[in-house]
Amino acid sequence: MPNTANVVPVGNNLADILVSMGAMDSKRAEQVKMAEVQYGSTQEEIIKKQNLVGNEVLVKAKAVLYNIPYLDILNSPSSPEAMSVLPQEVASKFKVFPVNADRQSKSLTLAMADPLDLTAIEFVERKTGFRVKPMASEEEKIMEAITIRYATSLSQEVTEALKDVAPEKKTSASENFKIGFIREEKISEIVSHILEFAVKSRSSDIHIEPQEKSTRVRYRIDGILQEKLTIPKELHESLISRVKILAGMKIDEKRIPQDGRFNFKANDQDTDLRVSSLPTSWGEKIVMRLLKKTGGVPDLPELGLRGKAIKNLQDAILRPHGIILICGPTGSGKTTTLYSIIARINTPKVNIVTLEDPIEYKMVGVNQVQINPAVGLTFASGLKSFLRQDPNVILVGEIRDQETADLAVQASLTGHLVFSTLHTNDSSGALPRLLDMGAEPYLLASSMTAIMAQRVTRKIHDDCKESYTPDPKIIEDIKTVLGPLWPSAKDVKLYRGKGCEACGNSGYYGRVGVFEVLPVTDAIAKLILERSPASEIEKRAKEEGMITLKQDGYLKVIEGITSIEEVLRVAQE
Repeated sequence: MPNTANVVPVGNNLADILVSMGAMDSKRAEQVKMAEVQYGSTQEEIIKKQNLVGNEVLVKAKAVLYNIPYLDILNSPSSPEAMSVLPQEVASKFKVFPVNADRQSKSLTLAMADPLDLTAIEFVERKTGFRVKPMASEEEKIMEAITIRYATSLSQEVTEALKDVAPEKKTSASENFKIGFIREEKISEIVSHILEFAVKSRSSDIHIEPQEKSTRVRYRIDGILQEKLTIPKELHESLISRVKILAGMKIDEKRIPQDGRFNFKANDQDTDLRVSSLPTSWGEKIVMRLLKKTGGVPDLPELGLRGKAIKNLQDAILRPHGIILICGPTGSGKTTTLYSIIARINTPKVNIVTLEDPIEYKMVGVNQVQINPAVGLTFASGLKSFLRQDPNVILVGEIRDQETADLAVQASLTGHLVFSTLHTNDSSGALPRLLDMGAEPYLLASSMTAIMAQRVTRKIHDDCKESYTPDPKIIEDIKTVLGPLWPSAKDVKLYRGKGCEACGNSGYYGRVGVFEVLPVTDAIAKLILERSPASEIEKRAKEEGMITLKQDGYLKVIEGITSIEEVLRVAQE
């Protein structure tokens, strides 16, 4: 018999639930109830006919009515194991999608357009031998998921490979030996599919994470982590071992973190992968950072620098000595900007030496050094030896302590152009931070050339971009922040991405930076000497025409490059 324990209606009705959700007013709900009595139609039919609420809201209300969970199927990860249990033709026929399969408890979680369809539940239970746990989801989303996920890329490929590596039954020794070979081959196939998908989807990182009952695979696409796959727990050890072998790591050492790297080629793209393992409570977690060898370093305007900001930065780069700092949190694109600057000034006439942790991109004509604290090669010790290498330009990955700060200042005062990064939120906060580290104000005032702060926002996907009229409060906020930079156009429209297959229904494709560049003028240098707080330095810089991070972000919002939500996500104080 089908399992119907989870689909018993609670003592309520659809109209009342929609009122409690704030999707319908009580007056309209009473009209729906009256129409139900008068015409003998169900409340759902009346609501649909009169188009009173959106389909997603209606399905969520039905889920509450029938006391079952709602699932947004397009934003949940694929489970190749569940898809290998239920064939595509059955899923299409009954408008259901397999979400998760638990082989131990023999239960199959199923997203259903009609969770009360007992015929569908009974058929699926007989076909699979699994007990069905229904969830509510919209019919169009279920059909889209069936079309995309059964037919394409990661899920289908991993589903096929999983058919041959399902947990083994008890067999003879010779059969086990044979299964071992098949298993190893298929595991390496699954790893290849995971890596190929990362290259195809423009991911910067892959996370393979053990959970209590399964292993999930997440990809960082355009700076946001997205869960794309779940894999049976039994295969976790084999997956991790395969990645560790590729990266030249010890497969028998599972108690301590390890690092490694390897190369991978997919779609004619050479990719360097930096691998890090970490022992967690459910097993080892692997994170792989993807570094493309092809495609080169983007130019400064490509990053999103323009107008006064790029002019101030170019003026600072053209000076033969001084310190240029780039600030921002981890993952804000500081290293990429540094490489773009180095690429611009890299000529045979200039000796450039860099000290990095780690070296992310290898650049022709640049002497790149990887720090190695285990043998005493730190930012500070490396910087000392650099000065004996007759450099014109020195790049220090990060200023972390007083010794590195002092050496960077000394190097700039002895005629070198020094680039580095600092973990502060904005450009004005960098100067007090260096003073706190123990740098002398009079040396800092004469050595600093420019400070740049940056963040990275996702770009709206041009192919599915649409304009909309925002809330007046949002326009008021943009006006206040931009001040004199506000365009004089009569009505300002903002933009967003509707979401399509090419952008993974996110509405975003690619990334662009938002920047503020603070040139250290005589007035700013005077404030450094007086040990002024960051707020005073920022106020003075604004008076001199500096465009702040948020202002640059809002200008890109008005131009339709990014969305207001993205700017508030990365640049809100």
